[in-house]
Amino acid sequence: MSTYLAISSHGDNEVRPSSANSHRIMRQRSFRGRKEVGVIGQASWLSSCINLVNTIVGAGVLAMPLALSRMGIILGIFIILWAGLTAGFGLYLQTRCARYLERGSASFFALSQITYPNAAVIFDAAIAIKCFGVGVSYLIIIGDLMPGVVEGFSENAAGVSFLVDRHFWVTGFMLIIIPLSFLRRLDSLKYTSVIALISISYLVILVVAHFIKGDTMQNRGAIRVVRWESAVATLSSFPVIVFAYTCHQNMFSILNEIGNNSHFRTTSVVVGSIGLAASTYILVAITGYLSFGNAVQGNIVSMYSSSISSTIAKAAIVVMVMFSYPLQVHPCRASVDAVIKWRPIKQSESPGSSPSRLVSLLPGAKVSPQARVEGMGETRFAAITTAIIVLSYIVAMTVSSLEKVLAYVGSTGSTSISFILPGLFYYKISSPDSPHHQRLMKEDDDEEDSADDDEGLLSGGGLKGGVWRKKLLRQASLALAIYGGVVMVTCLVTNTLFVVATH
Repeated sequence: MSTYLAISSHGDNEVRPSSANSHRIMRQRSFRGRKEVGVIGQASWLSSCINLVNTIVGAGVLAMPLALSRMGIILGIFIILWAGLTAGFGLYLQTRCARYLERGSASFFALSQITYPNAAVIFDAAIAIKCFGVGVSYLIIIGDLMPGVVEGFSENAAGVSFLVDRHFWVTGFMLIIIPLSFLRRLDSLKYTSVIALISISYLVILVVAHFIKGDTMQNRGAIRVVRWESAVATLSSFPVIVFAYTCHQNMFSILNEIGNNSHFRTTSVVVGSIGLAASTYILVAITGYLSFGNAVQGNIVSMYSSSISSTIAKAAIVVMVMFSYPLQVHPCRASVDAVIKWRPIKQSESPGSSPSRLVSLLPGAKVSPQARVEGMGETRFAAITTAIIVLSYIVAMTVSSLEKVLAYVGSTGSTSISFILPGLFYYKISSPDSPHHQRLMKEDDDEEDSADDDEGLLSGGGLKGGVWRKKLLRQASLALAIYGGVVMVTCLVTNTLFVVATH
């Protein structure tokens, strides 16, 4: 692959650099190669992290204290860390899978076309439905919270009917959301993501400040440190923590747009984003739980006494979900486009022998930069975006709760894109019999041969270690897919027993 291929070794008539300098020279050449090939990559490392963190951290952070109350502090913190580790591993596998695709073309659809081509439409349909449902829930949150925000700032607001009408606020905020939803590049949303993260920071500060102040201690319930409430209660909170890390629908867009897509850079985006999200969740969970004990509720902000600070917190939630809505439209639009373009592959065809359909996905294929950047025509882009916005608006205006639907959509869609698909894609594409894996290995071997010329015998052990690590990574990817299946079944059973049964 041209993106990751290092410069070949020097000719015999050139002076060889020392072993100490060879690493530096090859790293510089490899970096320059990525910049030249990656015509799509313009986003910085920081903006990539900002958008990914904003995709991860949402209103679910406010439910972490309740999860801790049901699981106990020790088990709750462990599950928060475990969920972050498994979600981060899924993101890491996506960075590995992107190596098998042409720079700027990574997507779930592209990977499914060279792994499970006839199932591609199912994968993208699940992603589209999941992102659409989450986007609608954001609009519903806006409509539910804004009347209370207005009343919190002005006691006379209740006398003005439209100010306490959820339909008015959903419609009004659409005027802000619509222009943001029509931005093509995820990197274009970095500034709105910064505002959303500021809102999240305010919520975290509010929870921590009340804990330090201790103004909730008189109504605090008992504290569970080791013991859990019950197995049933623990299972009911498990999906909340697992789905709190779902951001994988935007990972490929981040990989396509990041300027330096080196292994270190992309991995650091994953580690930094997941680490920051996990730290936020643990901080809010511990301080919020210790503030109210077992009396804590699902939305901790609603438990604070009415004041300007709590009203601002509700407004911060509105700002957060408002600027998170376009982050759901982006992958939803791409998945809908993939579903529309999908055509079944005949039995006589195979992903490795269908150049007319997959040439743009194979490393080294001659595809114009414009074709890669503008994969979706202007008319199609506008039509799909408009359809998503209009349909989500209609649903948000006519439905006041999507709890039942989102419970099942999250159980299937979130687990699929977070665990099952990254695991299955990497396990399939990294198979020694895969032509795409053999192509990548050939390029890696050329790079290693170039390094051998400069390093002599020092690289022999590294080659063996590399093979061992790749085998281990492949087995771990299969384990992640199996884990995702277990999580899906667990969440479906949990939703059936605890969500539907309570209505």
